[in-house]
Amino acid sequence: MAASVRCFLRCAQKTVSGLRGFHRSVPAAVQVTVRDALNQAMDEELERDERVFLMGEEVAQYDGAYKVSRGLWKKYGDNRIIDTPISEMGFTGIAVGSAMAGLRPICEFMTFNFSMQAIDQVINSAAKTYYMSAGLQSVPIVFRGPNGASAGVAAQHSQCFAAWYAHCPGLKVVSPWNSEDARGLLKSAIRDDNPVVFLENELMYGVAFEMSEESQSKDFTIPIGKAKVERQGTHVTLVSHSRYVSHCLDAAAVLAKEGIECEVINMRTIRPMDVDSIETSVMKTNHLVTVEGGWPQFGVGAEICARIMEGPAFNYLDAPVTRVTGVDIPMPYAKILEDNSLPQIKDIIVSVKKTLNI
Repeated sequence: MAASVRCFLRCAQKTVSGLRGFHRSVPAAVQVTVRDALNQAMDEELERDERVFLMGEEVAQYDGAYKVSRGLWKKYGDNRIIDTPISEMGFTGIAVGSAMAGLRPICEFMTFNFSMQAIDQVINSAAKTYYMSAGLQSVPIVFRGPNGASAGVAAQHSQCFAAWYAHCPGLKVVSPWNSEDARGLLKSAIRDDNPVVFLENELMYGVAFEMSEESQSKDFTIPIGKAKVERQGTHVTLVSHSRYVSHCLDAAAVLAKEGIECEVINMRTIRPMDVDSIETSVMKTNHLVTVEGGWPQFGVGAEICARIMEGPAFNYLDAPVTRVTGVDIPMPYAKILEDNSLPQIKDIIVSVKKTLNI
């Protein structure tokens, strides 16, 4: 009996010791949706700086059209989380004016298609004022909301505005892909003293990504203007932003089974563009394919092509740069037509093989 008790105690001690060792291990990464990452970033910045506030249609009592601002109105009240009428020109002008007066507004568009109603405020009032005032008047404001195609919302609600706003000096244009991008870049955008256009994607809101303990810190930010290599490769460079980074990674996984190693670059920022990272990759792989959901003419891919042609990486290319883009038409409503109007994984695979002459 005594031997049995001693045996039991020894087993118990080993179990406790093992549990202690378990608690000393490094915490595992947690799954966080892009929606929650954006929500956390705004919550922390609202708490950190009393000058920060959020305004837009249904952002307060309804918790946001896409629930990105969920819980913020209950926590911060009417003065910090402000519901607006359906008048983009009006509330965007109020937001820009408040930024000039020393506040740090986050102006949400229910979709960036509606920002066209307020484009004069974004371009003429926000983007140009710092230059026109000889650096005396900054405009620290973030314009954020879903950008690009969603699903089944047709021509007037499916445009990608990355190239539109990146064309304008005075704006910074950010296009996050995963939860880490969303959290780190939004915090940087809110803290920036310049107007930042923050292009989200509705279809990514509910997608969960692993986030490290470091990326969940309140001090975590991602510098604006710096791209990230999401996958190392040696045969061809794929450059993309927002939702289509996922497509590039999926295409790269398929091509890897055929012995083709793709390097995938997540741009993160459209303006200022991290050309150095793209050039470094092209000098290694000697081939380049750009992927975006916007229209081809004067698009993000077109700008990358021009920058590569004008820079040192041009001499390293073994084949012309290939662009994968949305089709050059207004977005159709029918699903099968919509699918054929946007880049698919198979389109990226075909373009890579064409570039590599396979």
